[in-house]
Amino acid sequence: MKRSEKEQIIAEVKEMIQKAKGMYFTDFTGISVEQVTELRREFRKSDIDYRVVKNTLVRKALESITGYDNVLPKLIGHTGIVFGYNDPVAPAKIIKKFRDKHQKLGVKVCIIEQQVFDGKQIDEVAKLLSRTEIIAGILGSIQSPIAGVVGAINAVARDLVSVIDAIEKKKAA
Repeated sequence: MKRSEKEQIIAEVKEMIQKAKGMYFTDFTGISVEQVTELRREFRKSDIDYRVVKNTLVRKALESITGYDNVLPKLIGHTGIVFGYNDPVAPAKIIKKFRDKHQKLGVKVCIIEQQVFDGKQIDEVAKLLSRTEIIAGILGSIQSPIAGVVGAINAVARDLVSVIDAIEKKKAA
């Protein structure tokens, strides 16, 4: 590989790292081509990139960005990097589902919003709520009191109609 090609790969990886809200460094040893294809397909459905790059090139990209010193010792052996741009937890859910199905794909380290977590914590990370689930919960919490007020107003109006009906029936009798 020529030096210019290496520099281009380093620049691309650096850009992906800076854009990513979540990154997962995986060990894909022992995974068949069909399984990797299946995994990549699942990642693509969720707008997640999966890239296999030489450790030395990833190391150079990470060294040019501050805050990733804890990751460098983990760059040993076969390394695939998962980049989650919109939702930092979505890749963890896909990885966990894949691992449960195939008992393969080790996670060396994961980074969520510039915080480094050990790969052994992938199950805990996968249990976290996704961005859309959090937003839905917040909107539901905001909407709940409003729905209660509307229900109370409707109940008062319904009770008033019942009282007026009862008075009308009493006068008619």
